[in-house]
Amino acid sequence: QVQLVESGGGLVQAGGSLRLSCAASGRTLSSYVMGWFRQAPGKEREFVAAISKSGTISAYADSVRGRFAISRDNAKNSAYLQMNSLKPEDTAVYYCAKGKSTFITTQAMSDTANVGDWGQGTQVTVSS
Repeated sequence: QVQLVESGGGLVQAGGSLRLSCAASGRTLSSYVMGWFRQAPGKEREFVAAISKSGTISAYADSVRGRFAISRDNAKNSAYLQMNSLKPEDTAVYYCAKGKSTFITTQAMSDTANVGDWGQGTQVTVSS
């Protein structure tokens, strides 16, 4: 069993930046694709970004491509989401996610059905 703990959320003005971190304990993450999802009030949880086991391949939702960057540090058993040029519509609870098996690909990680473990979430609020 793995525990994922997010940090780095907060309140920021439009145009600002935040860096989210996801620290894992209980299992090594290097064998799994990692991802970030978000959920705004009254909306379904949606895919934001995913990164391959080695960190060489990434995938992004159209809404964040070019503004957000996902990365990972397998030595620290951690994943990150750098968010730049934030917009009010980016306001949501952001969740770190681990693929449900070592066979899940980076592209497949965009489907919540392929997530095996979730973090507790961290709130990001972007004011206009």
